[in-house]
Amino acid sequence: MEQLYGTGVALVTPFKQDGSLDLDALKKVVRHSIEGGVDYLVVLGTTGESVTLTKEEKKRVVETVILENNGRLPLVIGIGGNNTSAVAEELKSTDLTPFDAVLSVSPYYNKPTQEGIFQHYKVLALASSKPIILYNVPGRTGSNILPATVVRIAESCPNVIGIKEACGDIEQIKELIREVPDGFYVISGDDITALPTVIEGGIGVISVLG
Repeated sequence: MEQLYGTGVALVTPFKQDGSLDLDALKKVVRHSIEGGVDYLVVLGTTGESVTLTKEEKKRVVETVILENNGRLPLVIGIGGNNTSAVAEELKSTDLTPFDAVLSVSPYYNKPTQEGIFQHYKVLALASSKPIILYNVPGRTGSNILPATVVRIAESCPNVIGIKEACGDIEQIKELIREVPDGFYVISGDDITALPTVIEGGIGVISVLG
C-alpha cells in the first residue's frame, strides 16, 4: 500500500471560543496540509481529540475532511478504544469507502496483557472492511505492544498491514523492524523518531507537526 509511504499528517480538530466545531478552520487546515506537500491525511486521530468528540461531531469532521480533500490525498481514519466489541461495531457501521486504512489505538486505561492486545486486534481485523494500522503509544495508553505481539498479529491477521509506533524507544523500534514480516509497514508516530525509524527501514511518519 504505497499510499502510506512518506509523511501523513494527523489533523487537528479546530474549535470556536464557544466550544463548537470550527469547520471553516478545519477546511483551511486540510488545504494547508495538502499545499504543504504531505502524502496522506489522518482524521480523528489523537491530535484530532477524537476521544472527546461526540458521535455527531465525528460525523461532521469526517464529512468536512472528505469534501475538502476531494480525492486529492489518501485518507486514514482513526477508530479505536478500550471496548473491543464497541470498536468492532463502529468499524462495521462506519462507511469506510472513502478511506484507505483505519488507524486503531491499542486499548487504553485497561492495561491489557499482550494476549489481550492480540485478541483485541484479532476481533477488529475481522470486523474491518479496510486494512488496519496498529497504533502503539504506551505513554498515553498505559500498555506497550511488544514486537513479538506485533509479529503475532501481523502473521495471524492479514488485514493488519502496519503499525504507527510511538513508543519512543529506538531499540524497540529497531527490534520491531527486524522482526516483522516483509511488507508489514512500520510508521513513526513521533516526529522526533521519524528519521531514525526511516533509517532503520520504516516507511515514514504520521506527524503531529504537519
